[in-house]
Amino acid sequence: MHFAIRYLTEYRYDAPVTDNLNALRVKPATTATQRVDDFVVRIEPETRLHQHYDYFGTAVIEFGISRPHDHLAIDVRARVKTTPPDDPPDAPWRDLEDPAYRAAAGEFLLADGGPDLLVLDELVGLSRGESPLATVKALVELIPDRFEYRAGVTFVGSTVADLVESGAGVCQDFAHLALLLLRRHGIATRYVSGYLWAPPSGDDGADSAELETHAWIEALLPGDGEPVWVPADPTNRTLGGETHVKVGHGRRYADVPPIKGVFRGAAGAELSASVKMTRSEASPVRS
Repeated sequence: MHFAIRYLTEYRYDAPVTDNLNALRVKPATTATQRVDDFVVRIEPETRLHQHYDYFGTAVIEFGISRPHDHLAIDVRARVKTTPPDDPPDAPWRDLEDPAYRAAAGEFLLADGGPDLLVLDELVGLSRGESPLATVKALVELIPDRFEYRAGVTFVGSTVADLVESGAGVCQDFAHLALLLLRRHGIATRYVSGYLWAPPSGDDGADSAELETHAWIEALLPGDGEPVWVPADPTNRTLGGETHVKVGHGRRYADVPPIKGVFRGAAGAELSASVKMTRSEASPVRS
């Protein structure tokens, strides 16, 4: 599939601010199933951009605005081609003990601890399948069965305990819960940030949609050769596919926030953000 993506973020300050320093993780990744044909970032007020890759391999774009300003606009545009992933491997549980698997898993196998709640032990038991793949598939059904998707209940700093207490949350919360449960099963798992083609009306024939950034997970599953990172979306009860556009991954949300920054000043800020995805048959490269 071919997508044109525009991610527009605007801040309006009620007094001038200075030394506005920001780090963006918004550039789609290049993977075996995803190709970036075009990418551009425009900042207002204009400033110089610097790009590097973080520890997890996510592109980070940094900029700073030292002069006084009362607004900031970050306009991100990308053209991406995605293809369906291969069928995930369905190896037995014993293959998780293979040294090659544990070496590939690294820090994504380490548990965060999490809250000491009986409901989490119950969810681990209910999601246990005949194989690691069966467990991943069970979990992406179990989480939305047990928790309601509802915006405004949690916030960016919410924990799994907050999700359990409220009984509702958003994609970030569902992904964090999936991370915790799969790691307790001994399955290495990482948090993924990106964009999802999902028109709100459910109209499969739609060519464009106003969306939000999205979060899902990738589980490392053993196979016949190298272990494979398999995307899974507990918000939408599905494994990841060509409608998921990956930006980056980490152990948790804090490793891949789309925008993170600070400024000097006592001003309040009004934030507006939007994501628009357009689907097309072809994605021409910008000349």
